[in-house]
Amino acid sequence: MTNADIIREHYAASDRGDIDGMLAPLADDVQWTEAAGFPYAGTYVGPDAVAANVFQRIQEEWDDYTLAIDEVVDGGVVVVGIGTYSGTYTLTGRFFAARVAHVWRLTDGRVTAFEQFTDTELVNRALRD
Repeated sequence: MTNADIIREHYAASDRGDIDGMLAPLADDVQWTEAAGFPYAGTYVGPDAVAANVFQRIQEEWDDYTLAIDEVVDGGVVVVGIGTYSGTYTLTGRFFAARVAHVWRLTDGRVTAFEQFTDTELVNRALRD
């Protein structure tokens, strides 16, 4: 399985709502960075921190939050996923859609680093009344 295949499997798990599957390729010391200005901005270390501070919060705070990946670019040890986030923030009932790029870094088939790039203003508009 190539690194790009590992990331495709992560995205397939995301499509199924399978958090365990999403966490499976992450190294124990993964550095997971959500973009500055994003509601869950910061760098989280380890799968448990990613699950608690990103995936769980998204499930709790959004309706129909989705990530539609259009392309996975295989750069070997660096893989890029390009797509669109969308969802409705439960507290405001406001919908958003924003393009996103994910940069994944892998070592020996394990994700050691992740960084998200997205238009955080489009996301944050949904959070405001």
